[in-house]
Amino acid sequence: MRIVLQIGPDRATGDRLARVLAEAQEALRAAGALLPRDHGPRGAARLAMAASDPQRIDRLRVQQGFGAPEAQAALRQQITRQLQEEVAQHRPDLLILSAPQLGSGLCSRAELQSLRDLLRPLSDDIHVLAHLDDPARLLARHYAAQLVAGRSTSLAQDLALCEVPDWWQAALAGRPAADPLAGRFPEVEGAPFWLDFARLEAEWQAVFGADRVRFCSTDPHRLYGPDALAEIGAAFGLSLTGRSRPEPLPEAPAEAWLTRCRLMNDALQRHQARHGQSLPPPLWHSLLTEIRVAGPALAPGALHPVSARFAPDIAALCARHAGLDAARMAPDPALPYWQEADPLYGFRATQYLMAFAPRLGQAGPPPAARSALPPEAQQALERLAGTPFAPHNRLGTCDETAEAPPYPAVPRPPQPDGRAARVIVGCMKNEAPYIVEWVAYHRAIGFDSFLIYSNDCEDGTAQILDRLQAMGVLQHRDNSAWQGKSPQQHALDQARDEPLLRQAGWIAHIDVDEFINLRCGNGTLDDLFARLPAETTHVAMTWRLFGHGGVTDLSGDPVIAQFTDCAPAYCPKPHIAWGFKTLSRTTGAYAKLSCHRPTKLDPAQAAQVRWVNGSGADMTGEVLHRGWRNSRRSIGYDLVQLNHYALRSADSFLIKRQRGRALHVDRDIGLNYWIRMDWSGARDVTIRRNLPRLRAEMARLLADPELARWHRHGLDWHRARAAELRGLPDFARLREQALALRLTPTERAAYALSLDMES
Repeated sequence: MRIVLQIGPDRATGDRLARVLAEAQEALRAAGALLPRDHGPRGAARLAMAASDPQRIDRLRVQQGFGAPEAQAALRQQITRQLQEEVAQHRPDLLILSAPQLGSGLCSRAELQSLRDLLRPLSDDIHVLAHLDDPARLLARHYAAQLVAGRSTSLAQDLALCEVPDWWQAALAGRPAADPLAGRFPEVEGAPFWLDFARLEAEWQAVFGADRVRFCSTDPHRLYGPDALAEIGAAFGLSLTGRSRPEPLPEAPAEAWLTRCRLMNDALQRHQARHGQSLPPPLWHSLLTEIRVAGPALAPGALHPVSARFAPDIAALCARHAGLDAARMAPDPALPYWQEADPLYGFRATQYLMAFAPRLGQAGPPPAARSALPPEAQQALERLAGTPFAPHNRLGTCDETAEAPPYPAVPRPPQPDGRAARVIVGCMKNEAPYIVEWVAYHRAIGFDSFLIYSNDCEDGTAQILDRLQAMGVLQHRDNSAWQGKSPQQHALDQARDEPLLRQAGWIAHIDVDEFINLRCGNGTLDDLFARLPAETTHVAMTWRLFGHGGVTDLSGDPVIAQFTDCAPAYCPKPHIAWGFKTLSRTTGAYAKLSCHRPTKLDPAQAAQVRWVNGSGADMTGEVLHRGWRNSRRSIGYDLVQLNHYALRSADSFLIKRQRGRALHVDRDIGLNYWIRMDWSGARDVTIRRNLPRLRAEMARLLADPELARWHRHGLDWHRARAAELRGLPDFARLREQALALRLTPTERAAYALSLDMES
């Protein structure tokens, strides 16, 4: 097997190349090539992180949580294992590993040797491929990317290197020391050493062999056009056919905005150092975006001394590398020497810093707050703050805090042929106070029927379900004799043979603490389906975790009216925050119904399966075979989200603690569970538009005297049980500890990550 490392070093070119290859997996496999699952545009950087010097602090590792040597070592082991497993499974002739961070990030022979040693167990036949362009054009793009990443130093320092004999060494020596808390990293602040292509060639040849390093140039119009696959395949020695998804050529930002970014970065770095904060990258990027202005871009011709500095080297490289086209490597026409552009309109970074002060004050907890966390959580907080995994609420198009007019009541359509077209499957144990609201709500938004399994209930749950069955609202099955690992999975296995499910058009498996929040049209399933692609077969309804919001006592008010404090919309960590449940069309493509999603795909039907996220965007490639949580690429809530009220009130939490879980029956519900589920920091009231029609449907159901009696009985039983538990020392201590916790979203995510849980 031959391995080809595409090492960039240009980030934009490398990312486009990775996107095209990721979309062409079938064509690659047909040609005997393999692009590993984790080496798409987002995952490829992991290889560079695993090979970098453990003692060198770089932005990528710090922000991804692999700054500590032991964390990096674990990442290295994980990558090695994953690559070995995929190679053993597919047995390719060619393994493609594409990561522009390899060429732009690994700067010592020791790091290159580390990369070689990581790959050698797979094959000794390792080749290196770099896509090059005129150095001035690359410097212009790289400088703009550095500014967006936080650079505060002027481009003048890079241009000054044109006068020194050894660009590579001078660029590395001129880098500032790393200061993660101030947001300052050497590779962001310093000149790109790798623009010395001759030295780049020599360093990689010294480790991988003189005949193993190839340089080539690209045609941007072909790379970003529909013929990109053929262009890229030729570089790897592959004959690939097919059309690629075209993309517009990257648009260079205005040079005036670049000046603003540099000045703003300097002000933000000083602010962080002064206040001991660590600003999350999404917030930092948002602030830079808000000061954006239009205007002419940085012209590579103004950087012509860089092109001239390396012209002899490039001529020699073009002679040595057949893939390097001298015409494509030619510089832009020379322009007057670069001077930093005016930031326009009297821009002063300090004035904007004052305007941003309220948001900066909320960005990171002060040192006093951090000291209240256990040491492991404090360490996790340092790793998490300032990374792409820190939570924030800047996601989606929906204004979640604005009270909107109530949804109108929608007449219930007749069931087709007497069958239920849209069915919810659920499992319950001691949920009596919540059943009527949950059933009424989902009937009001368009579900026809319910198949509910219950086991070992003491509070009247079984009697409520029996009465609702007698009223023709749902079907109830006793699951007390469950076998296997959990009552929930036992019930789902039994449900497959139920006529109600076999005849249904759409099925959702959710729990009684989960409410499907439809945020489009009139908030009904019909409105959702009208906005989804016609070929949709599965909708990933992502959780939004709602905390107790200061509610301590158990109330008879609707759950969706009581609780509005929730996790921020952007919350990739801990992993539970972006879990999803699935609304599935009954196509028969999957053989098994599981907690979060159907599983055991029939390969013959794979082409007809289309998964979308809560915004209606396709995510089939990410979850076709496995997976039950969204990623940063696939997250979306604009059309539908699943409101998850895992705790409800503090008293409800105590009862849940005693009752235990339906799925993970071997896992305790204690303070760790509260830490993971009691989210605040954002507020979402969108589901409350359903309150009038919910109350109308509840009133209609509770007009039945027997159902109303059992509903009151359940509420009384839970209140009495809560009072009893509050009198027990262990439960009283747990309640006190839980209510005493006051955590920001970033602290909560870090605390959860530090605990011995799934995250």
